[in-house]
Amino acid sequence: MGGGKSCEVARANSPARFPGPLPLPLPSGGAECAASARQPFRQMSETGEPRESFSFADRALAVVRRFAPDAERLEKVVRLSGGASQETWSLVAIRNGSPERMILRRMPAGVPVVEKIGLETEAALMRAAEAAGVPSPHVHYVVQPDDGFGRGFFMSHVEGEALGRKIVRDEQFAAIRPKLARQAGETLARIHAIDVASLPQLPLVKPAQEITTMFANYRAWSEPRPVFELAFRWLSERMPPENAALKLVHGDFRNGNMMISPNGITAVLDWELAHIGDPMRDLGWICTAAWRYSVIDKPVGGFGEREDLMAGYEAAGGGRVDPNVLRFWETLGSLRWGVMCIGMGFRAKQSDRPVEMSMIARRTSENEIDLMRLLAPRGD
Repeated sequence: MGGGKSCEVARANSPARFPGPLPLPLPSGGAECAASARQPFRQMSETGEPRESFSFADRALAVVRRFAPDAERLEKVVRLSGGASQETWSLVAIRNGSPERMILRRMPAGVPVVEKIGLETEAALMRAAEAAGVPSPHVHYVVQPDDGFGRGFFMSHVEGEALGRKIVRDEQFAAIRPKLARQAGETLARIHAIDVASLPQLPLVKPAQEITTMFANYRAWSEPRPVFELAFRWLSERMPPENAALKLVHGDFRNGNMMISPNGITAVLDWELAHIGDPMRDLGWICTAAWRYSVIDKPVGGFGEREDLMAGYEAAGGGRVDPNVLRFWETLGSLRWGVMCIGMGFRAKQSDRPVEMSMIARRTSENEIDLMRLLAPRGD
């Protein structure tokens, strides 16, 4: 967008992904984001001649009418965030005179897929999760090729807070915080109970393969670091059995990827990293110190205890949780985030945004402290 501020304002706690650039907070451009929805969109005919121009909101309304034919118009069409390949929009559909808030997740036409799963698969997983009793936005409609609107889906707006630092500190969540770890365990049990045979094809991820890939990246991006070397060896010596039951794994289940209200979890978000694998990975990831938002003494998301997480999981039918296996996956989670931070430092040297990436890279030392707490806890 020539000359102006970018309207891709990414969520501050968006996870790092490789390959592809990390979504980072950029200068605010809210007014321009709203204005962009009103800018004309020039379509070209088969002969190359320009057709009638339509604004983004007009085009979105045409798609909304596929599943809501009573939609009269769209209001407050605002782009919330976006990375290199995906956009998130908030909009209000006026239906029979009444407003209905919706969210659009979209990938424009012509943009290469860099995520592990496509938006169509993400929508299918959300529908399966909702049917299984997992708090989830309702997917209204998956954009079809003949809509001429790229790829994506429309879903319901869910009330709640997703910013982890607010969830662990704001007074409005004080009463529910002690209950969130158990609710998280119950939610994960429902996710892991979903029949994988009913789902679209998903990547299969095994810990040995993941550790091998992580180690190769780490050695390519960094000189040897004693704590990381020790963590890789520790994990390799404690690999979970290969015959562990394979389940649907959310892949990024943590504080910051859930909507929280004063009554508890209202929605599970961001299924882009979903795969088939060991379900204990999800339990370990929400315990990773990076997602505690400095409330280090509350190991589950900065708001709860491991015992409550495990109790909720087991009570909801997820099966017994072995604390040693949970510790393995929590350690792997801390190491994974540490390698991602190292990767940010490596990429900063080739980036036009070296300051932002370097700020993430400096957190590598925090992961070394987290890993030492796990590898050599006091009293052992």
